[in-house]
Amino acid sequence: MRFIVYGAGAIGAVVGARLAQAGCSVVLVARGSHRERIRAAGLRVESPDGPSTVDIPVVGHPGEVIPDADDVVLLTMKSQDTCAALRDLAAAFPRDVPVCCLQNGVDNERQALRLFPQVYGVSVACPTAFLEPGVVCAYSAPVPGLLDIGRYPAESSPDPRAETIAAAFRAAGFASEVRPDISRWKHGKLLSNLSNAIEAVCGPPARHGPIDGLARQEARDVLAAAGIDYRLEDPASPRLALIKPRPIGSVPRPGASTWQSLTRRTGSVETAYLNGEIVLLGRLHGVPTPVNELLQLITDEIARDGLPPGQLTTEEFLARLPPAATPPVAAAVECCG
Repeated sequence: MRFIVYGAGAIGAVVGARLAQAGCSVVLVARGSHRERIRAAGLRVESPDGPSTVDIPVVGHPGEVIPDADDVVLLTMKSQDTCAALRDLAAAFPRDVPVCCLQNGVDNERQALRLFPQVYGVSVACPTAFLEPGVVCAYSAPVPGLLDIGRYPAESSPDPRAETIAAAFRAAGFASEVRPDISRWKHGKLLSNLSNAIEAVCGPPARHGPIDGLARQEARDVLAAAGIDYRLEDPASPRLALIKPRPIGSVPRPGASTWQSLTRRTGSVETAYLNGEIVLLGRLHGVPTPVNELLQLITDEIARDGLPPGQLTTEEFLARLPPAATPPVAAAVECCG
């Protein structure tokens, strides 16, 4: 089995590197100076247990890869880039290639299924960072993250390929289980990803404050109205205890993926597929979502204007909401659960 890691940023490069270190065949698809730095000097992976440099093949486009019958594609780009990436992938690879979506949000699998019949969702919990070309950081060690996988849409019978991919993830050091109901788990992950925009707008300390409680309550209301079930990992689960983010040297992990996109001035963020998914479902089912709508609006503005994250305080953000959307702070905090 050869893994084509398409979109080798923080998640993709860490997963690809760990798979390669475990003896798997891996090809990265990366862009610009990141690709050139990997090609010239290898991929540097920094972690709390020390750095390593992985000599790994890298290309700039899937059309540069000669397809093989045993290929598995891991999509790891941001959700706003998925549509264009899938078009390029479909032009370069046979339609029966398995495509695994290691991405935030719940729309990537639907997009992939329009072009490829063998689609897998992967729910990712992996604290990483990508702020410098050629270098990625994996902040959890020795287990770098959780990668649970399942066929999309769900199938009632076991899927041997899902089991094989999960086994490869485990061999690379990740915790990985096969989830026949992967869509439920990815909707649960969507709830936790709503706070990505909060720390992008108000800074990492705001991630677990009152805005988070308000955004999640909107999401729960919307998912209930839409009849969408979701699963969340039990906070007391031993699996969650495997994720142990630690500083690298003296530097703790910075903000999550949206914060990193703004810090790198990429010009776009994936908020439309996170908070925007809640806004979309709210509009379809008649449920107001002013908190998530404002988070989406402001993160888009910050990205478009090339500004760094943390443009507002929590109080400034709450003041921009309509009065009906801001119950007392104590009630909002209670929603965080």
